[in-house]
Amino acid sequence: MPSFDVVSEIDMQEVRNAVDQASREVANRYDFKDTNSVVELNDKDMVIKLETASQDRMFALRQVMEEKMIKRKISLKSLEFGEIEDAAGGRARLTISLKAGISSELAKKINVHIKDLKLKGIQSQTQGDQVRVSAKKRDALQDVIASLREADLELPLQFENFRD
Repeated sequence: MPSFDVVSEIDMQEVRNAVDQASREVANRYDFKDTNSVVELNDKDMVIKLETASQDRMFALRQVMEEKMIKRKISLKSLEFGEIEDAAGGRARLTISLKAGISSELAKKINVHIKDLKLKGIQSQTQGDQVRVSAKKRDALQDVIASLREADLELPLQFENFRD
């Protein structure tokens, strides 16, 4: 019986590369001169911290970070931006959380979405932080993949482990 897994993962090496590139660009750009802007990644907590001299510089810093993520093919759906906080000395701070894995609520949404397609012989089940979809025919699985790609879900989805 053909099947595949729906997962939501982030390539942490690409995130590290994007953070390094953003940090280097901020160090070299004239508009960030003397702002002591910082871009750092905490791998363990999956958090990116941005800190700069003012709110308007924070918007520019966030834009640089987003551009580097897009260039590295990391979906902005996997980033959760916090509120811009005031730090000591009139500085601004922003925390960006990285979201990976399918939560139980999102897994339920995916399962409901698949059931609403009303395709014959399709079964889906949640297995930890992924959803396994199986069907009698391969064409039905391809229809499910196409439908999930078009659906507006809050996380980027990848389709792995396709078996015939």
